[in-house]
Amino acid sequence: MNTPEMIELLHRDKTLAVVRAEAITDATELCGALVAGGINAVEFTFTTPGMLTHLARAADTVETHGAIVGAGTVLHADQARAAIDAGARFIIAPGIRPEVAEVAVQAGIPFCLGAMTPTEVAMALDLGSAMVKIFPAATMGSRYLLDLQVPYPGVRLLPTGGITLANANEFLDAGALAVCVDSAVLPGALVAAGQYEAITGLAAEFTAALH
Repeated sequence: MNTPEMIELLHRDKTLAVVRAEAITDATELCGALVAGGINAVEFTFTTPGMLTHLARAADTVETHGAIVGAGTVLHADQARAAIDAGARFIIAPGIRPEVAEVAVQAGIPFCLGAMTPTEVAMALDLGSAMVKIFPAATMGSRYLLDLQVPYPGVRLLPTGGITLANANEFLDAGALAVCVDSAVLPGALVAAGQYEAITGLAAEFTAALH
């Protein structure tokens, strides 16, 4: 997947699922549950135990579930390389990580660096981040996205952290390309227990509410 394709996917779905859990019973079924609920981009974070194994299984079984899978909370170049080797189609970092950006550029895959301040947004864009992750989104509020777009018109923002059914549309209305959703759709207990029908239900409810 190239960057324009990733942007188009997020623009269409308006959301990206962030998997952050103590355990995952089956990454293939998890991805299938999210796709069934209308979420096609799935980020496996390095804070999840055994993340590379789960990412590789999801990548190897993409024909079964159809999700676009990537790696999140990528802090170092070695993590980025390992994730790409495991099949990650995109890379997301929580902050400004030049070495992560360099690996993603060399691999020719989309990447998104994290930022909070206007200076960090500029740094992310300078490093080639086609999208900029804004964290912590709920703490800053949706108005902050509007403010950022004054000096950076057209910037593609991905708010994450505290995104729920109650506030997701506020961020989309404020100009977000898409919202990153974690526990509102993927509660750790449901993921660890393999409650995939419940996860599909939460994903469907979440995506149906987006406009």
